[in-house]
Amino acid sequence: MGRRKKHDSAFKLKVALEAIKEEITVSEIASNYEIHPQQVRQWKREFLQNAESVFQKDDVDKKKVEELETEKEDLQSLIGQQTIEINFLKKNLKKLNID
Repeated sequence: MGRRKKHDSAFKLKVALEAIKEEITVSEIASNYEIHPQQVRQWKREFLQNAESVFQKDDVDKKKVEELETEKEDLQSLIGQQTIEINFLKKNLKKLNID
């Protein structure tokens, strides 16, 4: 019994796009790439089912960027506050060490 081939996503995309174009039959595509016709159908189906996510990604990315910007501003504010506190403590430590 032979080992199953692992195909990368670029290969699957290429096969799925050919199947969507319908310029040649699924059997011909399968023969050209030496894969089973059912595999071609499966990759085509998966591609079509997940195509919408390509456009949803932009919305998710924008939301993530906004969250990261807010977090960055909060951290910068915290750093500023801590810098003030450190400088205050250094100044008062020098005064206390005057003997």
